Amino acid sequence: MIHKTWENNATVKRIKCVHNNAEKFVVDNVLTPGKIYDVKNESEEFYFIIDDSERMGGFYKHYFEEE
Repeated sequence: MIHKTWENNATVKRIKCVHNNAEKFVVDNVLTPGKIYDVKNESEEFYFIIDDSERMGGFYKHYFEEE
């Protein structure tokens, strides 16, 4: 049931979106280049953040750079 409290987890770190040009997925409506996002969880390939739709989302790390 981790998905019920995931959005309330402590922030692990902050990252900056560097682009939202995706080949396969539509991310330009939920990520804003230049915006800073709080990372709630992380895996080898993904950052899990609260995106522009105010919901938790998992995104490839190549959209971001660490501050």
